Formats: sequence, structure tokens, C-alpha cells
Amino acid sequence: MPTAPEGDQTLTAQYTKATDPTRAAPPVCPVLCRRPRVSNPSSSNPPSGSGNPLVSDADIRFLLGDVFDVASLLELPAFEAHSVETVDMYLATIRRFSREQLYPAYQLMDRAPPQLIDGRVHVHPLAKKLFAQLVDLGVLTADRSEDVGGFQLPSLVTSAAMLLMMAANLAAVGYVSLTSGAAHLIEVFGDDALRASLMVPMYAGRWAGTMALTEPDAGSSLADLRTAATPTDQGHYLLRGTKIFISGGDQDITENLVHLTLARIDGAPAGIKGVSLFAVPARRPTADGLVYNDVYASQLIHKIGTRGLASVGLTYGDQGDCRGWLVGPENRGMSCMFQLMNEARISVGVEGAAAASVAYHEALAYARARPQGRPMADRDPTSPQRPILVHADVRRLLLRQKAIVEGGIALVLKTAQLADLATHTPDGPERARLGLLLGLLTPVCKSFPAERGLEANSLAMQVHGGYGYTSEYPVESWWRDQRLNSIHEGTTGIQGLDLLGRKVMADRGAAVQVLGGEMTRSVEAAMAIGVEASWCAQLGGALRDVGETTRALGDKAAQGDAAGMLLHSADYLEAFSIVVVAWLWLDMATAAARRLAQTPNAPFYLGKRQAARYYFATELPKAGHLLQLCRDAEPSYGDMQDAWF
Repeated sequence: MPTAPEGDQTLTAQYTKATDPTRAAPPVCPVLCRRPRVSNPSSSNPPSGSGNPLVSDADIRFLLGDVFDVASLLELPAFEAHSVETVDMYLATIRRFSREQLYPAYQLMDRAPPQLIDGRVHVHPLAKKLFAQLVDLGVLTADRSEDVGGFQLPSLVTSAAMLLMMAANLAAVGYVSLTSGAAHLIEVFGDDALRASLMVPMYAGRWAGTMALTEPDAGSSLADLRTAATPTDQGHYLLRGTKIFISGGDQDITENLVHLTLARIDGAPAGIKGVSLFAVPARRPTADGLVYNDVYASQLIHKIGTRGLASVGLTYGDQGDCRGWLVGPENRGMSCMFQLMNEARISVGVEGAAAASVAYHEALAYARARPQGRPMADRDPTSPQRPILVHADVRRLLLRQKAIVEGGIALVLKTAQLADLATHTPDGPERARLGLLLGLLTPVCKSFPAERGLEANSLAMQVHGGYGYTSEYPVESWWRDQRLNSIHEGTTGIQGLDLLGRKVMADRGAAVQVLGGEMTRSVEAAMAIGVEASWCAQLGGALRDVGETTRALGDKAAQGDAAGMLLHSADYLEAFSIVVVAWLWLDMATAAARRLAQTPNAPFYLGKRQAARYYFATELPKAGHLLQLCRDAEPSYGDMQDAWF
């Protein structure tokens, strides 16, 4: 087993205390009993649109209460310390902090990105202040167990909170979410010594964390990574190599940071089967304090978006003394890292939904306030100009955004709910069943909010007209932020390969069968409450189409034509995502119908029904064409040759 870095007996004592099963339980949701260190982040005026709600409060209440039934989730033993009231209080605290502190700092951080000076990355001063405030709010450990000092809130709740925070200021939140994910990896796969010396200060917010996978010559092909690790007789390994595009890879916010690094032990097998996972602190603890660990930021990446979150290249072992400690078994680094990668992919889905949401609400407010022109029926040029919302094409732009944004938010919260149930449901077979569904929806959760969210962000710019592409208005910055989401943590093409090549074909399509059962129950519930029968029939037909296409593609693979099966994997992912979001829109329409039976003219629920109508009329029909391309293995780009471009 690996040994912990030397020294730091205080951390070991903290860990022992934190994991003592006889200790008294912590108070429920400590964030509700403390006030963060909140101060005015800047004397500068906040960016335009400071009244932006970021995410609709009514939408979150509707999804948590009516669609995903958070009250029943709180009945599970893992969450019994919480109630609907404490959840509401937690979200109210996060909502206030997001709107009053995170959001006013967003454009200030975007316009003054981190700098690499004398070998260290220096971030905006607001990033440091906000990090401390986020730690005070307990964001680092909100969904972690009480055993490590967490609140043990459901992921459904913490994901709703993350939507608000990421919509307000993704860059500031990024340093915290990366640290939480890296610490969780050590919690699950590290030994007690590593948890004491590395995990504890990370969860405390004194140290930060990163995930260091990508290399300049390998990119997404992790099987080809070259970073090497040489074992020593002192329990650590000596690492040498380079990494690139490491978010939060260096900063001057915390006293230290830990890189969760993929590397190949000398003599390990080629490919993925020879990759191991290491914890590499930037400054390793010794009896004399923290000392330089021969890993440094060699370059700063200048990104199009999320500029406040530093992205760096890292160099390991220039002086031959970069020490790393093995996390998990040798040559099983990818299986360990998949925990963090899957969490990161779901997080990217939250990012995508959040960036689309804040832009949609900005566009809606602009359309209600911006006078221009008159309705078609008003031919009097002396009459007052009307807000652009009266124009049918502007309503088209906004309704499409609404359908994408609210469908995307439902998708990420559904995925979070499944994560809770697949982990904490007492019944073992039911956990396994829901785990299959969670795995199936993860690539959808990552890709739909990113791809369709970018479209929604473009529509928000369109609503603003010529002002939309100027830096004086914030919508262009959210478009830049969104553009990253279809690339990092696995491109959309990689998500398509994962979905079609691994998830839907595994265990003879068991996960797709689980999804089919869930959709069938949704159709039955919708029919019972009187939701439009044509929508139910459409979803049922789309589900059959997905099943037939999946079987046909499976037959191709069985006949040795794996390339033909995967040729249109991106189209399969898009079609599959359209159908999944249609299912969620049907669930939302069902919940809205129940409410409308009580309050027939409630605008919020009428808006839900209208957005569902739009989605079934304009989006779901596209899935059939895409699935036909998959079945036909339509050859245009498959047959394309280099010289023809």
C-alpha cells in the first residue's frame, strides 16, 4: 500500500476525529446556522442585467416538488436528517449568495483573467474572496457524508444549488467543484493515510484539487499518455511528463493543491490497461512544512470562455523529484478516474443548463423592455413603439430557448435524482436497475445541455440584435462560456461513442429496457391525467424507433461491422437525447396538468404546457430522421477521402 506524505500529524488527528464512529452527529445543515464572510465584491457597478434571476425559482420548486418529489427522496435513510424545510433554507441561502455575490463578480473576473507571473498563476482577487465564502457555505462537502464533515444532502438538491451558482459565476465555482471531485476520488480509492494527509485539507478548503488527464500528444486518447511513474522503496513514485488543459492547475487561492494524475508505471502494459492514478501535491508536506514537489505551471491557456478559471499546462519531474502516491490499484487508474470523469460530465451538463438559463432570462427581460417597431396590425407610424416581445419571431426565439433550457434543467436534475437513488435505495436489485439508467443518461446529460445550450445562447444573442455581440451586454460572454462545454470532459463525439458503443449495447440492451419501462410508466400517468394523447403516442413511437435502431445496430456489430454500427454514433446520441428530453417534457406536462386541474389559468403551468407542445411539434420528429441515418449507415462522410476536402 502507498504511504502518506511525511509529517502533518495535525491532519491525521483531524481525520481520526472526523471518522470516529462514536462522535456526536454534526448539526443538520450547518450552513443554515452560519453566515458567510460576505462583503461587497467591488465598488464598481454590477454588470447590466443585475436583476437576472439566473434560474427560475418557480421552475426549481416545480421540478423538486412536483416532478422529482424531493420529499420522498428525503425519506431514504441516508437523508433522514433533512426535511423539505431545510432544503428550502439551503437553496434560499445559495440563491441569495449567487445573486448578491457571485453574479456581480462575474464580468469583472471575465475581463481580468488569471496571469502567469514568475512561474505562478495569479487569479483575480475576487476569486480568492469568493472561494473562501463558498467554503464557508459548505459547498465543498454539501453532498458528502457526515463521516467527512459533509451535510449529506441529496445530489438532487446540491445540483439545483449548483445550477444557481454556475449560472452566476462558473469560473469562481469551478475551483470549488474541481476540489470537491478530486477529494471525493481520494475518499473512495485512497488509503487512510492519503485521506488524512490530502483529503482532509481539501475538504476543509485549505488545499484545492485538479484532475490531470490530458497530454499534448495524446489529447482524448488516454491510452497513449506518456507521463511515467517510477516506484521507489519509500512508498512514493517519481513522476515525469507533461499535462495540458488542466483547469485550476495553478492558482494563488489556497496554500496547496493536489493533482489527481494519470501516469504509466515503468514496465506497465501498453494502452488503458497500463494506466495508474496518482495524487501529486504541488507542495508536499514534510516535518518542516510544505516544500516544492517539482511540478509547476509551464504555460497558461488563453480560453475563449470561463476566463476566470485558470487553465494551465503542467510539467512534472524536471528536477527528478516529483513525488506522487498511488491511488487505487496499479494499472487500474482509468477505472478509478471514471468516478471523477462521470461526476465531471454531469457537472458539465449542469454548466450547460446554467449558462443557457442565465442567457435566456437576460433575453426575456430585454425583449420585454426593448421598444422597436409595432405589431403587424398596427399601421400607424405615429403610435408608440412596442416591446419586441410582441413580434412573433422574437416569441419563436424565446420559446425555443425556454424549451431547451427547461428541458436541460430537468435532464440534469433527473440525472442527479438517479445518482441519489442508485446509491442510497435500500433494495439491491433496484439500485442496480437505477444504476443502469444513470449510466445511460450520463452522456446525454453531458451533451444535450452543451449542444442545445449553445443554440439557446445563440438565440439569446439574436434577441438582443446588434447589442448581442457586443461586450457591453453579457450575453456574448455566456455564449463564450457555453462553447467550451461540448469539448471538455469528452467531446460530443466521444459521448456518442460511449452511449452507442458501451452503454446501450451492454448486457443485451438492459439499460435501454429500463429506460423503456420508465417511459411507459410516464405515458400511462400522462394519459390518466388527460395530457394530449398525441404526445403520448409520439413518445411511444419514438421509443419503439430507438429500440429497433439499437437492435439493428447491434446486429451490425454481431456481423463484424463495428465501424458501420458506430458510423453515426453522434446522430444516435442526438436522436436519443431528443427522445429522453421529450420524456421529461411529458413528465413536466403531466405535473403541470395536475396543477392546472386546481388552478386552470395559472400562467406558469400554462407556459409549461405550451413549451411541451412546442417540443413535441418541432423537436421530437427530428429523432426519426436521425435514427434512419443510423440504420442506413448513410455513407457520405464515412466514404469521404482526404483529397476531396
